[in-house]
Amino acid sequence: MDFDIYCDECFPDLFCSQKPQARYALIGSLWLPTTKRAEFKQAIHALRDRHKVGGEIKSRKVSPSRLEFYKALCDWFIDQGDDLRFRVITIESAKLNLIQFHEGSAELGFYKFYYQLLTHWIQPRNRYAVFCDYQTNQIPTRLHEMKNVLRSAHPLSSILEVQWVRSPESVLTQLTDVLTGLASARLNGTAQEGSAKAQLLQHLENRLGHSIRPTVSSQHKFNVFNIRLEGGW
Repeated sequence: MDFDIYCDECFPDLFCSQKPQARYALIGSLWLPTTKRAEFKQAIHALRDRHKVGGEIKSRKVSPSRLEFYKALCDWFIDQGDDLRFRVITIESAKLNLIQFHEGSAELGFYKFYYQLLTHWIQPRNRYAVFCDYQTNQIPTRLHEMKNVLRSAHPLSSILEVQWVRSPESVLTQLTDVLTGLASARLNGTAQEGSAKAQLLQHLENRLGHSIRPTVSSQHKFNVFNIRLEGGW
């Protein structure tokens, strides 16, 4: 079976910041059957038209005037069941050791965690296309290297492509941004009480039936992978 994976990140600057502004950096991913891609894109565009929302959909654009749209977007995400799944990895900035484990490179460390986000959900005999939100790297071959590492780790799967996509051109990447931003708001405690984002966060958690928190790997709808950088059991 063929799958699309759309990825975005929140607080990636924590990998190199001397004065981190948040506890966790996050990389989020939205997983869907490729056959559903066109249908899902059309549905999101229809929601935007119904609520008269233009421009790019982003977590930081949640506002009182757009709150009902973003609630409807979260409802739609939930209503797709297992055909639309979200997985996010959280990286605690204070426990990052770039010198010991990542050759002193924040960029290399970032893509190693990207790999960890993806690899545990890749299954044999499936085919995957990964679309990463565009960014500039010091080493321009990072995505090609990640594709090769994923292919080596999963010889019974097909990693068709790992490529950039510009978020203004992809509503599925924009949805990934919204969900990653809400996960960050809960885990980093950045949603101001009473704000539109805090209300949206509560709405999503009500629909999920639990607060956003680290989950077991078998939780497929909204999976939070809190990677343990200190080791242990």
